[in-house]
Amino acid sequence: MQKHLKVQSSQMPDLGPVRSVNLRDTVYQQLKTAFMAGYFAPGDYLNLRTLADRFETSITPVREAVRRLVAEGALVDAPARALRVPPLQRSRLIDLKQARLGIESMVTELAVQRITKADIERLETILDEAGDTVATSPIDELKYNQRFHFTLYEIGNSPTLLRFIESLWLQYGPFLNLIHYTIDPNITGSHKDHRNIVAAARAGDAQAAKRALVKDVSRSFDILDAYTKDT
Repeated sequence: MQKHLKVQSSQMPDLGPVRSVNLRDTVYQQLKTAFMAGYFAPGDYLNLRTLADRFETSITPVREAVRRLVAEGALVDAPARALRVPPLQRSRLIDLKQARLGIESMVTELAVQRITKADIERLETILDEAGDTVATSPIDELKYNQRFHFTLYEIGNSPTLLRFIESLWLQYGPFLNLIHYTIDPNITGSHKDHRNIVAAARAGDAQAAKRALVKDVSRSFDILDAYTKDT
């Protein structure tokens, strides 16, 4: 398998000093966002002291935060008290695909049923900003992808299902890193499927929105599926 290119600290602007009273939760939220946006790659090791220095806090809230990420499947224990992002496994990939398509299609249908004109404008603004932004790294594009999807899912107004989706994205985010930094560093997204989701939502067509969502989500899984066959 090819050796992936790790994201350098300078490419992780969302990880920074923590000043909140509840340090554990703040550290956890920042790390969760980083995982979902694809900052980390499969097989990466996380050093607690390095993270603590990044957050400018003691190691205790970092340790407590990463324990939550272990419980959610984003990290696994490794030798010498290290933590590791789970490596790419075909069986896990298939399982995540089935889960994401099922739950995210369900929430997309709810979103179409509840969407307002203001919601549609919010989604269009995200896509317009993504189109106008000159990406300096793959992470820039991945952040807009995450922002679009979670804005859509929040419109569905199902906190329970949203928590499941967040857990799935925690586990899937590193695979997006693998695609953009190792498999195809030149890949770019046109947001065509995102536009189709918005158009279907505007028309009140939940089934069309779900089809566009399935096509969008399946694309990255298909890339990884081909990659695992070749390795």
